[in-house]
Amino acid sequence: MNKNIKQWLLAGVGAALLASSLSVSAADLLQSVKSSGTLKVALEGNYPPFNFKDPKTGELTGFEVDVAKLLAAKLGVKPVFTTTEWSGILAGLGAGKYDVIINQVGITDERQKAFDFSDPYTLSSAQLIVRKDEKREFKSLEDLKGKKLGLGQGTNFEQKAKAVPGIDVRTYPGSPEYLADLAAGRIDAALNDSLLVGYILKSTNLPLKAGSPIGAVDKIGIPFRKGNPEFKAALNKALADIKADGSFKAASEKWFGIDVSQPPKAQ
Repeated sequence: MNKNIKQWLLAGVGAALLASSLSVSAADLLQSVKSSGTLKVALEGNYPPFNFKDPKTGELTGFEVDVAKLLAAKLGVKPVFTTTEWSGILAGLGAGKYDVIINQVGITDERQKAFDFSDPYTLSSAQLIVRKDEKREFKSLEDLKGKKLGLGQGTNFEQKAKAVPGIDVRTYPGSPEYLADLAAGRIDAALNDSLLVGYILKSTNLPLKAGSPIGAVDKIGIPFRKGNPEFKAALNKALADIKADGSFKAASEKWFGIDVSQPPKAQ
């Protein structure tokens, strides 16, 4: 074969392979999800009530497991779950080990530099818990000066409360202990994340209610790798659809007793 013709043919094959490679690398995530028939979802698997293993069956369950199943169904695929530690979950997404993370990932400016996000699916903030018969209005931490406030030891809520001079901050091993003291009148209020407030109040028979939200509202979304506009549009449509048909609200009320897609409010 003529040397020039051979070089031309080889160059043509090389260009075709390069174009094919670029096409595959540039293919939108939606195409690979549809092609495989699966949505690969990462979560911690030990974060109740959001995602955890049922102690009886060992199966993954929780609010975000339900949400993942609902979203996958709207996309026409099946969810495949991967459990991983929080410390490496975003790095795993960047490395392409899974398609999305559904694990209470806050939408922050810093994270948006590395990943794209769905529209928010939960909204939360710090929130007070008070007795059902409480007549005093605690609308901020400043209103608790001179009062006893219970919260979990070592939490960011402890730092937030101790930053306000005059609050008698009482720390506890966990929510059961401070809720019992609150119900008994030994403290005036408690503080936790609004999503967990909904969950623990739904799970207890104590005479308590959600008090005022405190501080800024955090938006929680579903991160995925950048450069996938078709997937982003499809995921947001699926999220809008499960909110519109009531299935998202049903899952939310099942686990929290409230619609967690709405801003926190006092009861």
